[in-house]
Amino acid sequence: MQYLTLRESFKDFTVFSLHDIRKIDAGFHRRRLNEWQDKGYIKKIIRGYYIFSDLEVDENALFEISNRIYSPSYISFETALSYHHLIPESVYGISAASTRRTYTFKTPIAGFSYRTIKPNLFFGYDLASHGNKHMKIATMEKAILDYFYLNPGIKRAPDFASLRINRDLFLEKAQEETLYEFTDRFAKKTLAERVQSFLRFLKNA
Repeated sequence: MQYLTLRESFKDFTVFSLHDIRKIDAGFHRRRLNEWQDKGYIKKIIRGYYIFSDLEVDENALFEISNRIYSPSYISFETALSYHHLIPESVYGISAASTRRTYTFKTPIAGFSYRTIKPNLFFGYDLASHGNKHMKIATMEKAILDYFYLNPGIKRAPDFASLRINRDLFLEKAQEETLYEFTDRFAKKTLAERVQSFLRFLKNA
């Protein structure tokens, strides 16, 4: 395969894999990827996954790459809270939930961190669109629950205050019924109590 063929074949891909290439060229040799990296045509994200060097790496691209390089996964925790404008600061690195083992990738474009959740908790995400691309991102209700679930020390008013959640936005946009419905699916009494405390904190702040 020539580079121009690769470029044309994957022009609509944010990230592509060696497996993708071999679907259209079964005899493709990995060394060509090394040659194209040396020439500055492509960049390796992690082993087996690449982007074109001129890709505009914005938030949407990072989310799509995160979903792709460690699957199944969806954007959650601090990254989703920031995406929903619930926390004030930008988040460095991409945080995601996955049914696979906890893992972190340090790549040339960003750090990608994955936290393990049980398979029955792999829900509560939307397919956010940009152009013809889609990314799996936790709803604000599920992002809060995922964060609380993996941070059991957050349970009192000072802990909730330290998160600096946008109170008005959360109370306006989050569906309390959905929050409780999702909480029930975790089947953890202590988590349900913390969620109730969190809501009381927001409503009385």
